[in-house]
Amino acid sequence: MLRILRHPVFARLFAAQVVALMGTGLLTVALALLAYDLAGDRAGTVLGTALTIKMVAYVGIAPLAAALFVTLPRKAVLIGADLVRAGVALLLPFVSAVWQIYLLIFVLQIASASFTPTFQAVIPDVLSDEEDYTNALSLSRLAYDIENLLSPTLAGLLLLVVSYNSLFAGTALGFLVSGWLILRTGLPAQGRVPPRPFLDRLTRGTRLYLATPRLRGLLALNMALSAVIAFVLVDTVVLVRGRFDGAERDVALAMAAFGAGSMAVALSLPRLLRVTRDRRVMLAAAAGLAGVGAAYGLALLAGVGGWPLMLATWGVLGALNAGVMTPSGRLLKRSAGPEDRPALFTAQFALSHACWLLAYPAAGWLGPLIGLPGTLLVLALVAALSVGLAARVWPAHTPRAEVRLRS
Repeated sequence: MLRILRHPVFARLFAAQVVALMGTGLLTVALALLAYDLAGDRAGTVLGTALTIKMVAYVGIAPLAAALFVTLPRKAVLIGADLVRAGVALLLPFVSAVWQIYLLIFVLQIASASFTPTFQAVIPDVLSDEEDYTNALSLSRLAYDIENLLSPTLAGLLLLVVSYNSLFAGTALGFLVSGWLILRTGLPAQGRVPPRPFLDRLTRGTRLYLATPRLRGLLALNMALSAVIAFVLVDTVVLVRGRFDGAERDVALAMAAFGAGSMAVALSLPRLLRVTRDRRVMLAAAAGLAGVGAAYGLALLAGVGGWPLMLATWGVLGALNAGVMTPSGRLLKRSAGPEDRPALFTAQFALSHACWLLAYPAAGWLGPLIGLPGTLLVLALVAALSVGLAARVWPAHTPRAEVRLRS
């Protein structure tokens, strides 16, 4: 996997991704502390609202941004988005009201909704060989998991010597370094985009996505994944602190187990995908998410299994999460030519986050109503139904050629 870092263009892009991720990790910690300063016990509500704003921006703004910026050089879009994100990070220490947090987070997520799909669509052009691209996807998944483990640690060390407002400066620095690395990187020539009406550009990626059987299956798998993993991301702290009477470090340990499982599979997937079809791996992993989620929900309901079982379950869920997420880029790469790839990656970005927009509130709001075991069982049922739908709409034998829409 590390062999692809010898590719100079990809190596710089990967470095840009890593430093931006570290900056985002610092922002998460700093934002939580800022919310507590401004809202006290209502900090959880503030952060939940900020997360909802993030999802709304991703779902609603990403296709609009792609349609507006499709004719602009990709390097300009990426660097511009990094500069906007750095500017927002530098403004956050000066806010004095909760509404200002919401406004700045919305602006930051608009920039991210422009940056991320564009960045993802560049990588297949840089690494045209499918095996290299698969390694890049696994390495990217690994970077996300490592960031989840290291960013809180780095933030904690920095908070020993500086105030949390200084973390925003670290966030801005991460985005600025990311932009500088992209500036110094020679990106492949952009495919010629035929002139099209704005409405066609706005909807083209979604129409192409929904016209492709494997991607309709991917959308259902996105729903299966978000249903179960939303429980992990939203309810881990409630489960650890409430059910097991754990400390803050135990919450971190549970999330570390989840990340470790994800990293283990990310490392092994390139070899597995050489001998096994993407469909088989992804359907099996998503079915595993539904099954493991349901089994653990029943264990909670019966009051069996303690802290070690939760850690083991979170590790398995992390592994299955990577089994669904990591190969998805391969499906997108196969499903469109270079001229339509940015629109297709944008559609995946928006539609997958629409699934999270449904799953996050369900994971958060069902808990007080029906309890955590019931919540996990409901979400596991949603995942199981979604897997069944994916298997139905994604035939076992589909052509590798991309779908062509009429211009």
